[in-house]
Amino acid sequence: MTDKELIALLIDKDSKAYRICYDLNVANVYHTALLYLQNEAEADEITQDVFLKVFDKIETFHQDSKLSTWIYRITVNASLNRLKKNKRWSFVRWKEEEDIQVDFDHPQLLAEKKEDANLIFRAMQKLPDSQKTAFILSFIEEMPRQEVADVMETSLKAVESLLQRAKKNLRQFINLSEESEGIRLDILSNKKDRE
Repeated sequence: MTDKELIALLIDKDSKAYRICYDLNVANVYHTALLYLQNEAEADEITQDVFLKVFDKIETFHQDSKLSTWIYRITVNASLNRLKKNKRWSFVRWKEEEDIQVDFDHPQLLAEKKEDANLIFRAMQKLPDSQKTAFILSFIEEMPRQEVADVMETSLKAVESLLQRAKKNLRQFINLSEESEGIRLDILSNKKDRE
């Protein structure tokens, strides 16, 4: 089934189309939310919210990009909004940032040890939202650069610049950490990036 056919059925409120759309995209939505929020319960909530919005607002999709790209955009926005909401209420929490532990095992995580993952994810949280989004979509979700640009609604050149700054900032954050000795940073290597 093509995107166009699926969208037409979604607009007609076809229950089978809802299931197909959900099945095709749920893993990517959940993992993207999980990367941002680092909390399984919140990632589940965002996943539900994203699909409710997709099904409710499908008529507003202009079809100038792939359906999956639009769904990613909704996921990224919902995740960033949740992070901002969490930051506003963070004064209630008494935990120090160093005590934060990632409470999941992401299937695509490249770090060899959970301690490494905690350090990398804490460093990622210090990135500006635009750098974090470009980094997650490109290096963790392994999305092609042009698709990252489409999701972020920006140019390919802007994405490449964001990624370079993100990698530089992550290296600095991690190198400043006392825990960084021996950590493998495969994801930050200067290998030829995907096109």
